[in-house]
Amino acid sequence: MINKNSKIAIVLAILFEILIIITAIKSASSNPWSYLLFLLWDAVSIFIPFIIVRIANLKKITLPSSFLSASIIFIFITLYLGETLKFYSMFWWWDILLHGIFGAYGVIIGVHLLQGIMAKTKNITQNRFSKFTLMFAFCFTIAIGTIWEIYEFLADYFFKTDMTNGSLEDTATDLMIKGTCALITCLIYYFSKLKKTNRV
Repeated sequence: MINKNSKIAIVLAILFEILIIITAIKSASSNPWSYLLFLLWDAVSIFIPFIIVRIANLKKITLPSSFLSASIIFIFITLYLGETLKFYSMFWWWDILLHGIFGAYGVIIGVHLLQGIMAKTKNITQNRFSKFTLMFAFCFTIAIGTIWEIYEFLADYFFKTDMTNGSLEDTATDLMIKGTCALITCLIYYFSKLKKTNRV
């Protein structure tokens, strides 16, 4: 097995599921069906990282060792804390923080994906391979970020949430934050890799 299900990730998933269930029970009589349906989606989403790891193992694709735990925590603080408990409304910086984290960590996932799929050939220099890897990682992050924005729109439409704040400005800002953090992470990775190569 290339990517293992860590005990920490399993414990986190169980704790988060229990918390979501308790919230659903307490709010069953005082909230509309759309709220309870979104809580159900919160509970289901916690298992998505496990499915991704399973697929990656079948395809022999290497993911970051922290992927499972980081993804579960991110889904929880995004959907449950952000939308269910209204952190997006309570803290103006909550949305910016999450999209920034996503932009940075998306690059790390992208780098691992490409390095797991491709090996550097003899006729490609390490510098050129690093540039190509980071270009892929950056584009990967932007693509996943765009898919997330589509998800936010669909959640607002079907579950009557307020993830996009009903504005194009929010979506554009989210994408710019992801892009900026992804670019900064790429530059840090590239120069640290370049510095390490020069030492050898």
